[in-house]
Amino acid sequence: MRRVKVQSLFGFWLALLGVLAVGLALPLTSSGQTTNSLTTPWGDPDIGGVWDYWTFTPLERSEELGSKATLTAEEAASVAQEANAEALARDLAAPPGDPGAYSQEVWTDRARPTALMQSSLIVDPPNGRIPPLTDAALAREDARLGSDGQPVRIRVGGYGTAGPEERGLAERCLLGFSTGPPFLPGGYNNNVQIFQTPNAIGLLLEMNHDVRFIPLDGRPALDDSISQWMGSSRGRWDGDTLVIDTRNFTGRTASFGGSFLALGSGEGLHLEERFTRVDENTLLYEFTVNDPESFTRSFSGRLPMNNSDLPLYEYACHEGNYGMENMLRGARAEEKEMTAP
Repeated sequence: MRRVKVQSLFGFWLALLGVLAVGLALPLTSSGQTTNSLTTPWGDPDIGGVWDYWTFTPLERSEELGSKATLTAEEAASVAQEANAEALARDLAAPPGDPGAYSQEVWTDRARPTALMQSSLIVDPPNGRIPPLTDAALAREDARLGSDGQPVRIRVGGYGTAGPEERGLAERCLLGFSTGPPFLPGGYNNNVQIFQTPNAIGLLLEMNHDVRFIPLDGRPALDDSISQWMGSSRGRWDGDTLVIDTRNFTGRTASFGGSFLALGSGEGLHLEERFTRVDENTLLYEFTVNDPESFTRSFSGRLPMNNSDLPLYEYACHEGNYGMENMLRGARAEEKEMTAP
């Protein structure tokens, strides 16, 4: 969902990256500077700009499709239309007097019935599905279930209502539900703005207005004792592809997950992301999850990002987070009603 536009947000991050660039005596590009060869003024592939990564293509391939990795154009259109119809049906199924949280058909990206011709975002293993969890990860999953049977460390939802700490990370405005890393399409705000200098990449995420800073200058990795919500990244160019290696994730989030998915623990995650400028309007995004503590094998995903002619808007999360307040107030009201004589 696009929120109120706040130009000061862009001014702040442009100024920050500008300071970095000036301090290094190097130029900065964010968008609108693509040449015919799609390179920056200093010769790197130009991946700057605002990129949209929304699609109805499912994360995992349906088991019925088996090893079928590619759909026809008609099959892809059918996937998009069916998913769009399901979103609309959820709106129409709301009980009388319940306005619902959002109109899926109007206010979110689910109003755009688009899907890729690949049958799933996961492309390796060949079955297009996330590998099984290890025995150790399964034991952790059982140990961290809340009273309602839901995993504790998920981005949306939670395991209780005693306080905000028992709610999901996205509900607490700590992490967006579609920004990862890795990027996974969610209901709305599937946009990222990429800034470039020769020595650094900046990723400004529309969801939760998070920022990832990726040095390209060969500096050493962060000490293993330091963990961060979105990990610590180091980048390099492999030909025309930007490769980002990210480690040092916190164990307070999953190794891999999205809106309602939380698998493994982030402590052992090594994430590799690859960004390749395909043409004027397309940036190919690929990721590989390496976490032998959580999964029985590594796995990879792929999706295109589309060049957007729209600016990013500020996602005001805490400022309008009435849902959290009302949810906790409602829980207290239910408790009072249950204990009333």
